[in-house]
Amino acid sequence: IQQHQEIHVVMGNEACDLDSTVSALALAYFLAQSSPAPKAAFVPVLNIPRADFALRTETTFLLRDRGIPASSLIFRDEIDLGGLHHAGLLSLTLVDHHVLPGADAALEEAVVEVLDHRPLERDRGPPCQVTVEPVGSCATLVTERILQGPPGVLDKTTAALLHGKHGVGVLAEPQPLGDGDNTAPLVPAATILLDCINLSPAAGKVTPRDVACVSLLEERFPELPARDAVFGALQAAKFDVTGLTTEQMLRKDLKVLSSDEVVVAISGIFEDLEIFLLRPGLLQDLEAFCQGRGYAGLVAMTVSFNERYEPTRKLAVYSQQEPLRSTLCRALEEATTPSLLLQLLQSPWPCVVAYAQGNTVATRKKVLPILRAAL
Repeated sequence: IQQHQEIHVVMGNEACDLDSTVSALALAYFLAQSSPAPKAAFVPVLNIPRADFALRTETTFLLRDRGIPASSLIFRDEIDLGGLHHAGLLSLTLVDHHVLPGADAALEEAVVEVLDHRPLERDRGPPCQVTVEPVGSCATLVTERILQGPPGVLDKTTAALLHGKHGVGVLAEPQPLGDGDNTAPLVPAATILLDCINLSPAAGKVTPRDVACVSLLEERFPELPARDAVFGALQAAKFDVTGLTTEQMLRKDLKVLSSDEVVVAISGIFEDLEIFLLRPGLLQDLEAFCQGRGYAGLVAMTVSFNERYEPTRKLAVYSQQEPLRSTLCRALEEATTPSLLLQLLQSPWPCVVAYAQGNTVATRKKVLPILRAAL
């Protein structure tokens, strides 16, 4: 700010999952490499505090494997976006989301571009460039964008990140991001594989464009490891909740919805719901988590996969406020776009309502609009 340096930030959503992280890293690198005589410095920002990064186990695993140290990353609590914007120095590109949370509403006028794969919830007029496409992974859109740019920008590290590359001894030496070596894989491919459940149609996320991007990356970088190995390693890292406290599990994959009256958390939980609900001290932990962060309630969404990559989904609604709990439950039970096909499960707690979700292709991306409308 003191030097009046313009900053172009590329930032994913506040869950900061692998798709958001890799999309921000890869797109910022592409913009920095391809922009003619840029006035601004291009900075990928991970939209969580640095202290929360260790909870993103699949992300830390992949970046560590690719030789990208955490010390080279910039987190949300390490950059003054509000100050940059107030000084007229900020441009903001959003990846893997297109609506900033209420706390960031002041940054909306700095948004110059959006790349997302969610249904469009709000229009943005020119000069903001909007790319919103119904693909399985935002990394697919980033890969397509990079492939349309100058040759050579897609290097082996970027490809491996996008593809989902992990250390199975295929590449002896990890390459730093942006090494200019066009002989091996980019990281987004890895991300597409994880986000699209190894391109399995049964999971209901993959589209032909995701498949085409992975195939193209594999064709261009034949040394990329086998898809099953990539997906298996990333999935294992993602679902490793060993030693995590309940609070850490709730923060690991967290999104927040707010209205004028209430704020509700939606946590992706990587453990079977029945096991999660029997964690020692769970009720006190839920109450402390919500009270400490100002949440009136919490929706926990769990997912697990069998050997054919078919998902099992369950969800639980927690609130000490009975009217809010009933509102959320009714919205989920009566939803038609899509119908979740919920079946009530036995819950050990009166303030927690638990369900099995018959519509297993309805991911959190599809449930969030239902809850938002209910609020």
